[in-house]
Amino acid sequence: MAEYRLRIKPSATKEIDAIGSKRDRRRIIARIAALSEEPCPLGSEKLAGSESRYRVRQGNYRVVYAVDDAARVVEVVKVGHRREVYRKGT
Repeated sequence: MAEYRLRIKPSATKEIDAIGSKRDRRRIIARIAALSEEPCPLGSEKLAGSESRYRVRQGNYRVVYAVDDAARVVEVVKVGHRREVYRKGT
């Protein structure tokens, strides 16, 4: 299976940098890197109300991303703590 290209929105990069624990940051980055090989891994869930957005868990954090199968691109949209990542306007 051919790999997908990864794109990370600048806002998601800032959210990753804001995570306090270096260990959590490393795990999240590894989880994001794995999305290039398997964009819908075991444990990922499609988000309601969106055609192409998914979320994947990494500890207490969630990575929200969009998959474009035609262009073979995975775009990381948002990264945050599980209690905050789905809130509108944050």
